[in-house]
Amino acid sequence: MCTMICETTELEGSAKGQKGWFKLKKVNVTYDHPFNAPWEYGINIDFVNPDMGVGSRVAVELSAQSAKELIETITAALKRGAIDPQIKTQ
Repeated sequence: MCTMICETTELEGSAKGQKGWFKLKKVNVTYDHPFNAPWEYGINIDFVNPDMGVGSRVAVELSAQSAKELIETITAALKRGAIDPQIKTQ
């Protein structure tokens, strides 16, 4: 059964899709059935620019454990960057 769990937020960034680089505007994160990965449930992340149509999308499917490890890795990189005065974090 589908969970219908979806969280969305706006963001700033760039992604490389089939037609090259494009500006990101949103990310949709779901905990539901992946389209391609072999698990019953996973974390599905869609980086999108809705203003540019369906071709402006980069999709990632992760196991729950991999998603947790990604969160920890991003947090560690941000903490290390904040220590270096030459790196500007917002």
